[in-house]
Amino acid sequence: MNKHLLNIEIQNFIKKNLKSDLATLLLKGIAFETASTHDIIEQIEAKKRSEKKLPTWFNAQNIYYPNKINIEQTSSEATAVYKTSLVSGKTLIDLTGGFGIDTYYFSKQITNVTHCEINSELSEIVKHNYEVLNVPNINCLNESGIDALKRIKQQFNWIYVDPSRRDDTKQKVFLLLDCTPDIKTFQGLFLKYAKNVMVKTSPLLDIKATLSDIKHVKEIHVVALHNEVKELLWILERNYEGKATVKTVNLQKETQQNFDFKIEEEKESQAEYSLPLTYLYEPNSAILKAGAFNSISYNLNITKLHKHSHLYTSETLIEFPGRHFKIKKVIPFNKKAFVKEHITKANVTTRNFTLSVGEIRKKFKIKDGGLIYLFFTTNFYGDKTILVCSKID
Repeated sequence: MNKHLLNIEIQNFIKKNLKSDLATLLLKGIAFETASTHDIIEQIEAKKRSEKKLPTWFNAQNIYYPNKINIEQTSSEATAVYKTSLVSGKTLIDLTGGFGIDTYYFSKQITNVTHCEINSELSEIVKHNYEVLNVPNINCLNESGIDALKRIKQQFNWIYVDPSRRDDTKQKVFLLLDCTPDIKTFQGLFLKYAKNVMVKTSPLLDIKATLSDIKHVKEIHVVALHNEVKELLWILERNYEGKATVKTVNLQKETQQNFDFKIEEEKESQAEYSLPLTYLYEPNSAILKAGAFNSISYNLNITKLHKHSHLYTSETLIEFPGRHFKIKKVIPFNKKAFVKEHITKANVTTRNFTLSVGEIRKKFKIKDGGLIYLFFTTNFYGDKTILVCSKID
């Protein structure tokens, strides 16, 4: 950690060049004796990546940034705030602290928080930033979280672990056995020192398959931000032997969409099917990831268009965790029928359909955008249809 990067002249230079072309800056070089061009550009790049993802850090003075990979791997502030709503108590230890975003927000809910980071420079950076942000109740340890847990031998209310998803060659991985630490190996140790454990994993993990590797799972949170699934959170509870509840959440700018179900209920539930009615519903990405295809039909009393279409319909408008549309017209999938509608600009979506959006736009000469929404899908008779819709905000 080069503290000269915090000098006011260099900090001003970083702020002034957030929109500059970094390749040009690198080529020209930067004339500061106390800091290299590479280090300054690294700060600029990391700060730029933080503007929307980490606004608290971006807007604070004298924040020191790690390299861009650490920024890419860290939670966003929005998802960190959500995690805070899941914990309570006096003590929490973050075994894989990283840049410390989750730890920072846990400290707003938990009295005493411990941040573990094996990378000495990153640990020093995080400690500095906590001082800048005036966070007095986080203790930073520069050691492996596993080693710290074994050394301290203390009971915590919560253990939080976000296994590294980079291998020895810095390539991305997502399977549990490829991540560090290996949750399957150490879950017994975690539950020895905490009644509650929260594990953050890649959204690419198969939920059902992973349940066979992780024991005592009480809840699984599928967390999406602006309809993009960002992470899976596994809540483990010591001695819990019940069935896991899947909680889906889509965090939006001012609200959030929630839908909960149990995997066993999904297996037992039977969706009802019908032709398109007055309203159309498209589930958010968290629900699609969680596979709540039958549960949402059964629990919300709405019908499905086709087993594999994952589009739903009803005669009366309901609250739904996803997008809502008014169906204006249903037409068969053929060029002659479509041409009669005189639609040249529309938002196109495909569900359970043979052609891609690009192929459809080319075939029907449809420009992107406008107020018309077209769903190219298959109904439960197996007929390919086009639903002409308007969006309901």
